[in-house]
Amino acid sequence: MITIATVNVNGIRAAFKRDMAGWLATRNPDVVLLQEVRAPEEIVQDLLDGWHVVHVPCEIKGRAGVAVASRLPIAAARRDLGDLVAFGDDGEPPVDTGRWVEADVALPDGGTVTVISAYLHSGTATKPETMDAKYAHLDRVTARMRELAADGRRAVVGGDVNIAHHEVDIKNWKGNKSSAGFLPAERAYLDTWIDELGYADLGRRFGGDGPGPYSWWSFRGQAFDNDAGWRIDYQLATPALAEAAISVEVDRATSYDTRFSDHAPVVAVYDL
Repeated sequence: MITIATVNVNGIRAAFKRDMAGWLATRNPDVVLLQEVRAPEEIVQDLLDGWHVVHVPCEIKGRAGVAVASRLPIAAARRDLGDLVAFGDDGEPPVDTGRWVEADVALPDGGTVTVISAYLHSGTATKPETMDAKYAHLDRVTARMRELAADGRRAVVGGDVNIAHHEVDIKNWKGNKSSAGFLPAERAYLDTWIDELGYADLGRRFGGDGPGPYSWWSFRGQAFDNDAGWRIDYQLATPALAEAAISVEVDRATSYDTRFSDHAPVVAVYDL
């Protein structure tokens, strides 16, 4: 069995101050996919001492940042989506960096599983330039996910996609029809990943018909207490890996003041 968790930490230093270490000790995952790390390499390595870590910071200080932390050895890592899917240019714009990292985790039986930590743009519907950046990045992501699915490998894309797929994935869907994160053009990417490329949305598969379970609630107001959330954190598995999934849970904190992030971890167990 291997346990893979994904969580947007909303700043790893702040998360550890709020006892993320306690959650790690209690849950004891084998692999953690982290987003919005927002810290330099030396701090990430120090906080995750004892783990094998692959970290990709954003070129813009204080933004984004993704990492894979594994108790199992990492056989190989790929750090730049711009190099993987060039689209004819010389790499990614600075705002696109720190949003994608891949690692091939070595399993005890000699095989590997490919894990990806992804933090996709949020965007703002009233600012077209931010949505243009989001869609451009989503095109790169789709191209890479197509490659990963095509070779039949066991892989999971985990992270904060910043898109609620269906009405059951957002509490106030009626009030957010024109909001970034629930626009038809955004949701269509998830349609492509799942319906065309064959990825399994494990959170929905194991979470029932909904509504929820949600994975993000604003720190403002009573969103958490009222469970007025969004399901925007995913584990999307290729068919070869999805068949090995035996459970998925959202580690929702017991109370507002015990959260270490505004996102809850999404934790999957695979029989590999």
